[in-house]
Amino acid sequence: MPRINKVIELWDAGQPVYHVGAGPLTYDNGVAQSQTWADYLEVDFENAPFDVVGLQAFMRGLIAGGPTPSGHRTPTVICTVPANARTKEEVEANAWQIRAVLSTGAHGILHTHVRQADATQAFVEACRYPFQSIGLEDGRLHQGTRGSGGQETPAEIWGVDPVTYTKIADPWPLNPEGEIITGLKIEDKEGTANADFIAAVPGVTYGEWGPGDQGMSHGYADAHDPPYPAEMLAARERIMAAYKASGVRFRSGWRATDMTVEQQVDKLIGEGVMDLGVGEDGAAYGKTLTNRPKPR
Repeated sequence: MPRINKVIELWDAGQPVYHVGAGPLTYDNGVAQSQTWADYLEVDFENAPFDVVGLQAFMRGLIAGGPTPSGHRTPTVICTVPANARTKEEVEANAWQIRAVLSTGAHGILHTHVRQADATQAFVEACRYPFQSIGLEDGRLHQGTRGSGGQETPAEIWGVDPVTYTKIADPWPLNPEGEIITGLKIEDKEGTANADFIAAVPGVTYGEWGPGDQGMSHGYADAHDPPYPAEMLAARERIMAAYKASGVRFRSGWRATDMTVEQQVDKLIGEGVMDLGVGEDGAAYGKTLTNRPKPR
């Protein structure tokens, strides 16, 4: 069957993707954002109110306004959640937030402040149904913890029956048929030190290095954008290398005032970044660099 998740379709074809903030979580904005230029819409629940009622209305608006210019039922929608992933216990205690977001029909979670590999494992397991067995063979993942009962609504959003939804609502590329994206923010000194172990957890799709919080971890009140001090550049290199070694796609922007948007995109694509935050003009330019096929 055709891919529901546009981002997975593009990554599977070796293409970088481009994201933008979703904006207000209303039905009307969902209708408008159904025609977005971006490959995916990001919903910020890390720093904004946890409005899953609004998210549900937004998802229904995406359906009403669709299909997208690329022919998908909706744009891909990825959300952060209010809790962090500093420890396994924190993830497990707040897994209800992951369930609530995925039950709206959102296509993935970008988890924040990841510090430990076992917290990452708990995150991946919280996104999976217990009957999924891929990845359990060597004991590095345990049975999923997402429960039955909430699959009807996301199945409706995805345009499939509830049983099919439970089969494909699994992290890609761990499950080649999966349509869920799991993302990480390794964004402080402890996480950076553990980056190799974190990135190697099965079931992680993509990740970033969180420059704003990474800077604070190194003692800077505001170091979100370049030029970065040497210790932050070293952290970025270490995290990027850890992701690449484990086949995890790297997400990054590079908002340098002494560079044009085109130069920023050249740098990021040259580094192998697969998720770029460079705005609409930067995305249009980046697509020409990678010879992205026209929408189907």
